Amino acid sequence: MAPLLEIRNLNIAFPAQTENGSGKPPTLHAVRDLSLALAPGEVLGLVGESGSGKSLTSLAIMRLLPPQALVSGEIVFIEHGSPRNLRALDDESMRQMRGSRIAMIFQEPMTALNPVMRVGDQIAETLLAHHAISKREAHDRAVEAMSDVAIPDPARRARDYPHQLSGGMRQRVMIAMAIVNRPQLLIADEPTTALDVTIQAQILDLLAELRQKFKLAMLFISHDFAVVSQVADRVAVVYAGTLVELGAKNEIFSHAAHPYTRGLLRAVPDLTTDRSHPLETIAGTVPSLQAPPPGCAFEPRCELRVEECSRALPPLIEVSAGHWARCPVANS
Repeated sequence: MAPLLEIRNLNIAFPAQTENGSGKPPTLHAVRDLSLALAPGEVLGLVGESGSGKSLTSLAIMRLLPPQALVSGEIVFIEHGSPRNLRALDDESMRQMRGSRIAMIFQEPMTALNPVMRVGDQIAETLLAHHAISKREAHDRAVEAMSDVAIPDPARRARDYPHQLSGGMRQRVMIAMAIVNRPQLLIADEPTTALDVTIQAQILDLLAELRQKFKLAMLFISHDFAVVSQVADRVAVVYAGTLVELGAKNEIFSHAAHPYTRGLLRAVPDLTTDRSHPLETIAGTVPSLQAPPPGCAFEPRCELRVEECSRALPPLIEVSAGHWARCPVANS
């Protein structure tokens, strides 16, 4: 199946100031040589710890990075068989894509929603930006979208302001805003992080229902393997801005190949974990983005490292059908 979205050799960096303000400013290498593809209707889980480049990747897709960002590579969206490089579109063409073809749910709805606008008006505004319809019709469709995301009494709730809603309800409003224009791709940037486990489960169930109902493809970003295991078809693991492993969900969880992925999975407790012993940890710290290692970013912390790991960034190796790892000892 042809991909819906293809990221090719994406690099994102930021100029940084030296402490004394003299000399050539160093560069923060936030994302390095990232390549991914997402098929229509597929859910791809993008997993990594804080600072690994997950959210920056999503902002690059949406063309919402700040002006000082240094970006290279291609982000191709295939619409009706016609590829469009999002990075090459003019501002107006990208504005038309954003919200209609590609939508995004942000991590914290309270900072993403306008505090002085009624939530129904905010959803209606996204419709008016892309369709020549009346305000009355936009309002009616906004209420319908709120019903789609299981907000009770949506006509009344549409008149509320964000502060009048619970965290879970605000997140449902964000989801309604994202799906109201029936996009083909939904980017969910840690949509359950600030929610308790009960509401988190409800939001995950809701996203699964909407995926089926509207045939959505989804890029689901999280640092939580347990959450990703519930929603994703495939999983991409990133470390220090680099893709280190990619494969089907069951393959990643059952036969993780990269030492970093294995370390993360060992650190996740389950029902068989011995509570009398501390959880396993990965020794060392994440390398500085100003001076990343010339080779594998995980090499200084890896117990399986070999000499070639420190020389250059290892290529992705297909360890089994559709399962890739950026590690020369991945089969060990």
